[in-house]
Amino acid sequence: MASRVVLHLERERCKGCGLCVAFCPREVLGLAQELNGLGYHPVEMRAGERCHGCGRCALMCPDLAISMAKGEAV
Repeated sequence: MASRVVLHLERERCKGCGLCVAFCPREVLGLAQELNGLGYHPVEMRAGERCHGCGRCALMCPDLAISMAKGEAV
């Protein structure tokens, strides 16, 4: 199996600033309708199949709510 990048989104750390959404070149992420424990609309995966692992979302996140790891393709 080929390896790919897997995004880990920590909804409870996210303050819903939207920087990750704005900088994603493939429109993979979006802000959720529901609130997290902090009262913010956290980031969520909208189109994970389009992610190519550029890492812009993780680099732009001021709250370190997004991390990346190598995983196995399904």
